[in-house]
Amino acid sequence: MPLWLQLSLGLFFAGGITAVGYQGVQIVPQGWRYTVQRLGKYTRSLEPGMGFIMPLYESISNKVDIRQQHMDLKPQKVITGDSASVEVDAVVFYEIVDVVKSTYSVTDLEGSIVNWVATAIRGGMGSMTLSEVLSQRDRITNELLEDADDVTNPWGVKIHRVKIKDIKPPEDVLLAMSEQLKAEKQKQAAISRAEGEQKSIELVAQGKKTQARLEAEAKKITMFAEAEANRESARLEAEGRLDIAKAEAEATRLMSEAISKGSIQAVNYFVAQKYITALSEMASANNHKVLLMPLEASHVLGALSGIAEIAKEAFQDKPLNLTSTLPSSEKLTASPPTTPTKKTTAPTEKKPETHELASENPK
Repeated sequence: MPLWLQLSLGLFFAGGITAVGYQGVQIVPQGWRYTVQRLGKYTRSLEPGMGFIMPLYESISNKVDIRQQHMDLKPQKVITGDSASVEVDAVVFYEIVDVVKSTYSVTDLEGSIVNWVATAIRGGMGSMTLSEVLSQRDRITNELLEDADDVTNPWGVKIHRVKIKDIKPPEDVLLAMSEQLKAEKQKQAAISRAEGEQKSIELVAQGKKTQARLEAEAKKITMFAEAEANRESARLEAEGRLDIAKAEAEATRLMSEAISKGSIQAVNYFVAQKYITALSEMASANNHKVLLMPLEASHVLGALSGIAEIAKEAFQDKPLNLTSTLPSSEKLTASPPTTPTKKTTAPTEKKPETHELASENPK
């Protein structure tokens, strides 16, 4: 055999062996699993790293990504419990936990997951009203997850979450909902306005009540203070009257002593003083314009003459001892007369005279 033919055959067999050997070495990335079949039957799974298979005898049947994945569902039309048609868009988060089941238990894993989630969404929303569908999305997803494990465990899949991205009602339903929401907001605003006015009225009434209570308390305190002041004034007035009464009693006692000693001048002085005081009080009354005095003029002149005689005798060589027998407030302070006073003799019979005294405070 020629040499060149031998070299060609050697190179051919070496290339074939190299190609077969290259096919037997498998590099598995992290997060992936390779399933190996031997003559059409599953034998094992290759883990991440370098693996070997027997070329022409074993083969890689499936390469499975075991990382968590997501899958978008196409918008689905759903009829709610109150016959409202909505369009629902959702997303599913899942993970392959068993590569053998996901490869050999279901033919189209992703299609099976999409169809099951769409059917579950239709069933859940079909038992709910449109308002509940729009406001209770979490309830729908929770009901899906409760049944997900029973359905996907035979497929070797774990569904972690199902999220509804969007729910689109028809245009006429949106318009009706907008009008209903507007009416509800107006109703709530009217209720809030009425409650605010009622609260304001209550606060004003409470303020007036508090003001009235404080005014009543202040008036009560004022009345107590006035009563206390009146009581104190009455007490002081009573004490003053008592002091006056004591002084008058003392003066009466001293006058009695003077009379018992034979001092008739003291009697004349005492009577004249009371007489003059009574006349001045009667003349100074505000409710009198004319004072009628049924008195004889000789009596008035006699009283004045008696007072003059007392004053005359008080400044003679034998003074009358009135300062020692009368109170200090009633001591005689008249100055001695410069000329003797002549006594006037009144006629025997004279008609009563009427004296008009002008009031000190005329209208």
